[in-house]
Amino acid sequence: MEFDQYQAEIKKNDICDGKTDNSVPVGMVEKLLGLTGEAGEVADKFKKIYRDRGGKITEEDKEEIVKELGDVLWYVATIARYLDVPFSEVVKKNIEKGESRRKRGKISGSGDNR
Repeated sequence: MEFDQYQAEIKKNDICDGKTDNSVPVGMVEKLLGLTGEAGEVADKFKKIYRDRGGKITEEDKEEIVKELGDVLWYVATIARYLDVPFSEVVKKNIEKGESRRKRGKISGSGDNR
């Protein structure tokens, strides 16, 4: 499935669309909070793997993490749609950013525009 096709397909699952003119819609706030919650769930899965099993990851762990990563993906694609940005553009820009940092020797470090 192509990224933009994915973005269009998941729109039917957005129960709080509510776009408005150039202001942040309620649905956007709900998506931003959802994204942080789902990312936290991914981190929590890994925390428990380290805490409870010394970092030994099982196939069941992987399946559960993949589900949570899918939820993160849904929120990212939906936020991009709210911004009228094709999901493929998000992916393209992310690849370009990584390549630029690698070529300039700036993969590690801090700062958004390193």
